[in-house]
Amino acid sequence: MPEGGASISNTAQGAAAVEEGERPDLTSHRRTGLLVTFLLGSLTAVPPLAMDMYLPSLPEVTRSLHAPAATVQLTLTACLAGMALGQLVVGPMSDRWGRRRPLLAGLAVFVVATVLCALAPTVELLVAFRLAQGLAGAAAIVIARAVVRDLYDGMAMARFFSTLMLISGVAPIVAPLIGGQVLRVTDWRGVFVVLTVIGIAIGVLVWTKLPETLPPAERHSGGVGEALRAMRGLLADRSFAGYTLTGGFAFASLFAYISASPFVIQEIYGASPQTFSLLFGVNSVGLVLVGQINGKVLVGRVSLDRVLGIGLTIVITAATALLLMSTGVFGEVGLAPVAFALFVLMSAMGITLPNTQALALMRTKHNAGSASALLGTSSFLIGAIASPLVGVAGEDTAVPMAVVQLAAALVAVACFMGMCRPWKASKASNTSKTESRTASAEGADS
Repeated sequence: MPEGGASISNTAQGAAAVEEGERPDLTSHRRTGLLVTFLLGSLTAVPPLAMDMYLPSLPEVTRSLHAPAATVQLTLTACLAGMALGQLVVGPMSDRWGRRRPLLAGLAVFVVATVLCALAPTVELLVAFRLAQGLAGAAAIVIARAVVRDLYDGMAMARFFSTLMLISGVAPIVAPLIGGQVLRVTDWRGVFVVLTVIGIAIGVLVWTKLPETLPPAERHSGGVGEALRAMRGLLADRSFAGYTLTGGFAFASLFAYISASPFVIQEIYGASPQTFSLLFGVNSVGLVLVGQINGKVLVGRVSLDRVLGIGLTIVITAATALLLMSTGVFGEVGLAPVAFALFVLMSAMGITLPNTQALALMRTKHNAGSASALLGTSSFLIGAIASPLVGVAGEDTAVPMAVVQLAAALVAVACFMGMCRPWKASKASNTSKTESRTASAEGADS
């Protein structure tokens, strides 16, 4: 397994290598390495594309379908829940049948479901079609993570996850901007038409450029029972479960922002859909930049646990500031300080989310699909629960959003400290380094 750098010469050669029981050559050409990075980044971008492009149109959907805001927010919850549950199915499937076939099937169903979303006549049907869209779109993100685990290990995996954020992080920046501009020329249904085109384009790229990365010898022939046993074994690992829950609750804090910010920014502070899209894009730039600092500067120099702890501390600080501003402790505040606090919270995710994924996947060399499914399912399910909570007090207050963000961040810290026990990992790492230096000195003396 290569420790760094990845490229694929072509799909046919990759497939031939896998048929022979070996992984395809992923280190020979820089150009194709960039292509693989772009492909995997595009796959991890499917969830934010499906979510964020639709965000500026939420107020219009409430008016168009004559539905309350809380019901319309269920269209986000349904999509998120679908992505969570779909990963539990697709992840083990990819461990059994390889990565390509489940991925291509999922992308095909995603396109069909997105077309149905564009045609939905009622909010109830829109919720149902968004659920189907999420179930199918789950294949993209869970298999993308599994492919990364197929190709990388150790710190190289952590760096690659941060690199992926440069690609997939563009989606939250561009998606609401595209959604806002689409609303200039058509209604919310046009957003799903654009999503359909994007889904088709990603499917074609995967079909022609991404080979199989899991050799037959490393696949599992068992059925549902074996998949469940593999997941149970992963969850029995306290550290894996701890990192999984830490990432899940951190994601819930992020998704509370994603779900509530269209109403907070547009309805409470009176911003236009275009202004909201711009602010959302700026926040996403912060996430991408911090993610690159994580991968290129921090990884390998600072322990992943320490960086994760710093990220969680920043999230708690930003969420606390939002809660104090929302409850009027600082008096009447305008959009600028609220937007700044949201920017800080979003940026901190650049060192929180990729490191929880890397730390969790480092705990397993096999069953990467199942491990990826558990990571994704926990994040999306917890996020789906957080989504309706941010609207329980109506559209005229940001307090529920801030409360959910702070509560989720505090639970994430509790899971991190109580289950992962990062101080023990740091002590073990220091001991290992000391033993290594001692062995090197003894070798030099001899």
